[in-house]
Amino acid sequence: MATSVTSPDRVAELPTQSAARRGSAFLYRHAKVRLALLLSAPLFWLGFVYIAALVALLITAFWSVDSFTGDIVIDWSFNNVATILTQSVYQAVTLRTLGIALVVTAIDILLALPIAFVMAKVASRSAQRALVIAILMPLWASYLVKAYAWRNVLAEGGILDWTLGFVGLNSPGYGLEGTVLTLAYLWLPFVILPIYTAMERVPDSLIDASSDLGARTWTSFRTVILPLIAPGIIAGSIFSFSLTLGDYIAVKIVGGATQTLGSLVYTNVGTANNLPLAAAIAFIPIAIIFIYLAAVRRTGALNNL
Repeated sequence: MATSVTSPDRVAELPTQSAARRGSAFLYRHAKVRLALLLSAPLFWLGFVYIAALVALLITAFWSVDSFTGDIVIDWSFNNVATILTQSVYQAVTLRTLGIALVVTAIDILLALPIAFVMAKVASRSAQRALVIAILMPLWASYLVKAYAWRNVLAEGGILDWTLGFVGLNSPGYGLEGTVLTLAYLWLPFVILPIYTAMERVPDSLIDASSDLGARTWTSFRTVILPLIAPGIIAGSIFSFSLTLGDYIAVKIVGGATQTLGSLVYTNVGTANNLPLAAAIAFIPIAIIFIYLAAVRRTGALNNL
């Protein structure tokens, strides 16, 4: 009778293979453990590198700066917070930044709705793919390239000034209006894509049924489509609103003398060398975003994202 002989190397590999097989079987049976292991690295980066660094920055809002040496003094007080809450200049900048964010978000939503509808419900499959690529292409370009391109567009004698000249108008130039136009362009793809995704999920049968029952186009959109795509609109508005609140680069490039919360933070960090005051100013957009997310959450729209 033949006897099988196992080599020493093969014998050494058996415990390793057995342990690997047991580990694979364990992970297969415990999906939550598998998911936790997959998310551990990005969660570590988010929690200990990003959030911890942000918290450490915000803590400096309760410190002060030596007026003689310019060094940060760990002297705990609410002076910086009181300054941004009581001085009229910070109140005015906060209202201006909030207004810009709301206007930019409204413009992007109004532009994104018809574009997303055409992409999802009107265009053919090949045209749909081409439109998606066209929407994504601006995201491949550098942020600075797009911002400086709008600086040329808004300049006196630029393409916008030349085009509006045919109807007796002029370019808004560098300032508040130019900032709104530039930011609306920069964040438009981030608003179109979630609305398009939500629009694509709306069954065509519902739209056809609404039309068969005599509803006009606006009525069908308001009563059938809009409630179903509300989560996509909310998701897009979060992108546009939050990115506008924290932006300072476009404001520096096309904003002229316009001041926003982002530009104040940049000025206090780079020029005034007052990191504690900059950190206190940074509390304002963070608080606004939390209030906005809390208000959206109460509507229940985030449950369907």
